[in-house]
Amino acid sequence: MAPEAKPLRDIKGLLIDVGGVLYQGDEAIEGSVEALKGLRERKLPFRLLTNTTRTSRARLAAKLKGFGFDVNEAEIVTPASVAGAVLARDGAKPRLLVHPDLVPDCPAEAAEPDAVLIGDAGEHFTFEAMNRAFNVLIEGGKLYALGKNRFFRGKDGYELDAGPFVAALEFAAEVEAVLIGKPSRAFFETAAKDMNLTPENVAMVGDDVESDVEGAIAAGLGGILVRTGKFREADGERAKKGGAHVAASLAAVVEELSA
Repeated sequence: MAPEAKPLRDIKGLLIDVGGVLYQGDEAIEGSVEALKGLRERKLPFRLLTNTTRTSRARLAAKLKGFGFDVNEAEIVTPASVAGAVLARDGAKPRLLVHPDLVPDCPAEAAEPDAVLIGDAGEHFTFEAMNRAFNVLIEGGKLYALGKNRFFRGKDGYELDAGPFVAALEFAAEVEAVLIGKPSRAFFETAAKDMNLTPENVAMVGDDVESDVEGAIAAGLGGILVRTGKFREADGERAKKGGAHVAASLAAVVEELSA
């Protein structure tokens, strides 16, 4: 028997994915700008929880403002923004394998690294960069992954995300990555705590059935899958069977919350 979805009337705050939910490619998804305005009018707190690891929070905030979204950097939670605390907790000294645009949000790269911090480096996933990371790991280094998403939908179609490259290093060095971003339970809990809410009163809205929806439900939150971004029809049934809501868009979610 499929688990029941959390009633939307119990939701006191939202975590909202960015790419595929707020915007797609070079434009805002229809109704998403107004949806965030509606949340503010209702005084329903939200955080933008994203596994985006090609862009710093400051640049992402500027990009969203360019699309017409009224958001600030403090409302954006990314794996890179919490990575410093995670590595400091473990006393890890990282070699960075991330996109250059993300470096400002990451802990400083160590001269003598004993760990690798990997994100979506995009075209910077060269053999040389991967091999340098591999050599840290094969000598006993620890692997930290900002995310393990398999792919996302960019402006020119589907693109590989960090997950396949994380898997390559795990396989080659026979290690298992410590996940910092979605679907890590701690990542969802950190974002909920930032709103002074407990997980059971928060729902995650996303277009990724695995990392967004199933990850959130496993962490005790509600899950809402939207039919935008990378959504595919098979995802809808999978989400419903897992106890999630399925909505046409973020605008539809906010409209239902307001009903």
